[in-house]
Amino acid sequence: MASRANLQRQSRKMALCGLLTALSAAFLAAGSLLPLATAACPMLAMLCLLPVLLDYGPKYALLVYAAVSLLALILCADKELALFYAFLGWYPALRPKLARLPRLLRIPVKCALFTLPMTVMYLLLIFLFQLEAVAEEFAGYSGFMFAALVLLGNAAFLMQDVLLQRMSALYVRRRRR
Repeated sequence: MASRANLQRQSRKMALCGLLTALSAAFLAAGSLLPLATAACPMLAMLCLLPVLLDYGPKYALLVYAAVSLLALILCADKELALFYAFLGWYPALRPKLARLPRLLRIPVKCALFTLPMTVMYLLLIFLFQLEAVAEEFAGYSGFMFAALVLLGNAAFLMQDVLLQRMSALYVRRRRR
């Protein structure tokens, strides 16, 4: 029979994961209500993975990510927002592995890890799901505007990476107290 301390530890782990899953899903649902929050709310939801990742490891963080992705795809009215999280929400769990890469290689790899999933996501939205609003958005872009959009997206993603790093350090420092 499991000890009482072990049961309490498992209960605490399950409660934290459930609470942060609900909080992430709430951020994504709120993003469906605000048209400008298509990228901001998934990034906030990614921050919710940090306590799980830092306390229990990447396996639990990926389980929370999978649960939030499913909830978002089912509950969110804005499918672009839900897919944004589904295609990028795994990134906080991968960040510690990327920190081991050589410094010169790190930024191009991070940019590729943003650009490739976003390209696949938007191709799916336009051609498979046939979301006309998204197709109309991209139809109006010239080559220069599209390149600027990709660069701005990468810049925002790299800022998100810095935010994840700083929030991780802050969480670890506060947790140790």
